[in-house]
Amino acid sequence: MPKKLNDQQLSHAIEVMMIEQNLRGMQSLYAHQQTGTYLRAADALHQAKNTVLIGTGFAVNQTFETDGPVGAIALYNALKALGKQPILVCGTPLYSALKNDFNCFELPLNNLSEAMEFSKQALAELNPDCVLSIERPGLCHGNKYYNMRGIDISAYCGCFDFFISQAACPTIAIGDGGNEIGMGNVAQYMTELSIRPSLTCCDELLLADVSNWAAYGIIAFLSRWYHQDLLANINTLAILQYLSDRGSVDGVTHKNELTEDGLHAMHGQQLITRLRQLGGFIENEDYP
Repeated sequence: MPKKLNDQQLSHAIEVMMIEQNLRGMQSLYAHQQTGTYLRAADALHQAKNTVLIGTGFAVNQTFETDGPVGAIALYNALKALGKQPILVCGTPLYSALKNDFNCFELPLNNLSEAMEFSKQALAELNPDCVLSIERPGLCHGNKYYNMRGIDISAYCGCFDFFISQAACPTIAIGDGGNEIGMGNVAQYMTELSIRPSLTCCDELLLADVSNWAAYGIIAFLSRWYHQDLLANINTLAILQYLSDRGSVDGVTHKNELTEDGLHAMHGQQLITRLRQLGGFIENEDYP
């Protein structure tokens, strides 16, 4: 029978698992982080008593990509099951796609000066205990937003950066390429990556090969602490189908298909199985 991992060991195992494919060079950035990122992020959500803001949605071809919303929905459902009050913060068209089924807050297309004031008012109104960003574009040099191809997409991006930078509570950000909110924490180390780095920082940055997957790593800790297998009911293919029906596209292929960053849904589902094994919720014969 394998020895149960303590929280620090579990966090390290998850951190390594999340970037093992190194699809966009996240291993080089992880080398500059202090171990325990997933543990500390999960603890911030664990401590949150009520409202948690989850910002997501990356603009692609005047719609939204699948990476980000899948993990956001999974995390939303987990927090809801624990009695917390998650709110998905996103701009149209993602907001319009989700608002009938989830508690959502619309992020408008303001200029930056308006966005700063809007964020202050929204934070005062919503009074969150934690603010999390998953695959949201982050402001780069010149206060512009760029996609992975270096194309300026500012005209299609509402600003969630100030929700993170102005929050009076713990902030978490998830990214997989370097141009997302939170990557300002490691921007100085991105010289070898082919990306325009985001300069927006956060309290805790989580790296992953696919941003959606980082949400599952957080949920693994919440499952452990609340003694509930919160990962068991996550069906990545079903969430992708839900989003596809509402106009999503894969961020890499730009096609309306049931994939995330060019990968089939089974990759995320297999990772969930491994996380459940690490947490001891299902039998694990492979992990030492």
